Amino acid sequence: MRGNYRYKIMMMMVVITIINYIDRGAISYGQGSIIKEFGFDPIAWGAVLGYFGYGYIFGSLLGGIMSDKKGPKFVWITIGIAWSIFVMATAIAGNVGQAFFGGSAIAGFAMVRILFGFSEGPMFSTINKTNANWAAPKERGIAASVGLLGTPLGQLLTAPIAVALLSFTSWKTVFVVLGALGIIWVIFWAKMFKDMPEQHSKVSKDELARIRSTEGLLANETIVTKEEQSVKWYEFFKNPTMVFNAIGYFAFQYVNFLLLTWTPKYLQDQFHFQLSSLWYLGMIPWVGAVFTVLLGGKISDALRAKTGSLRIARSGLAVVSLLLTAACFLMIPTQHSVAGVLTFMAIGNAFNFLPNSVYWTVVVDTEPRRAGTYGGITHFITNIATVVAPTLTGYLVVTYHGYSAMFVAAAIAAVIGMIAMMFVKPGVRAAKVSSSSRKVAN
Repeated sequence: MRGNYRYKIMMMMVVITIINYIDRGAISYGQGSIIKEFGFDPIAWGAVLGYFGYGYIFGSLLGGIMSDKKGPKFVWITIGIAWSIFVMATAIAGNVGQAFFGGSAIAGFAMVRILFGFSEGPMFSTINKTNANWAAPKERGIAASVGLLGTPLGQLLTAPIAVALLSFTSWKTVFVVLGALGIIWVIFWAKMFKDMPEQHSKVSKDELARIRSTEGLLANETIVTKEEQSVKWYEFFKNPTMVFNAIGYFAFQYVNFLLLTWTPKYLQDQFHFQLSSLWYLGMIPWVGAVFTVLLGGKISDALRAKTGSLRIARSGLAVVSLLLTAACFLMIPTQHSVAGVLTFMAIGNAFNFLPNSVYWTVVVDTEPRRAGTYGGITHFITNIATVVAPTLTGYLVVTYHGYSAMFVAAAIAAVIGMIAMMFVKPGVRAAKVSSSSRKVAN
């Protein structure tokens, strides 16, 4: 019987990504109570949301390096415990600031949110390293898509879960409950995961042969059969494909994090909805993305098989998708009804997520033995958007007296990403890499 244990590993990564995004998105639904308790204005609230990104970008970088050096299992367990603790600490962040930072609640939130972001930062580069170790080359697109499915699914579920919890308990208790879920996942993961499929007793010889198969391998693809021992991180910047791919991914994350952090407040301020209405309205922007994040991986792998071109399969898909994303977000300021706004928001977000797996797959296609480190550097550059998007939005809302500017800014980011992806050539390694290193690892 053919084994498929690797699919169980992929589904567990979906579960933790869902938990991860609910953890980071819940604060946006508790914003009414938090702002009332601590008296934050829009600029201060934008700063609170943006502090997460300061930690996140550096956690992304460190996590990629650590997943190459220590192995993904070590990183998974460490960050799962750490971010769960800091999620719980969010409940007392404002009080800690008032007690120990000169009465400044925002300083307390800054400290906790930065540490929380730092702890969550390594997750996606560790997912990429896990996929590099566990997925066959012909499955890389769909494997990345499955791993990333938890992003829109988590954001979709954040609204009903957060609103449900807030309806019968305090915002502080919500963070304690969410932190406990992360700890439970770590316990299960520690028992069922190994760094490499060769190390796992539940991976059959047949399944391992399929994971390591070179059948259908393109000329510029490689597979991983052992851990990379020496990784020179700075060579990332010698490869234009890596750099432009990271810029393309920044565009995705700008749109993604903008919607995650500001949608609830936008709907309340612009259309005067109560919290009780947000459980379903907050889901709408993510409905299409749940499907397109998987569809994108399938389309990318199908284009790879049909054309034999990684550039068409990866870069081409991203270019078209980002163009359509920009067009949709430019239409939002022209809408005067919540139905029109949410329709274009949902369609634009669906196009934004269509190539989500591409950015990670490009790293694995090009440098599979360095997927952790290079994925971490990519994520570092990408997640500058987790600071810029919420912070800039708060400034734009106040300075330009409305929300239209934030959607125009999202469209501009998408266009920049589209242009960058035109220069991405997946599978083309840095010129300095010797020809012997291009061969399949033994």
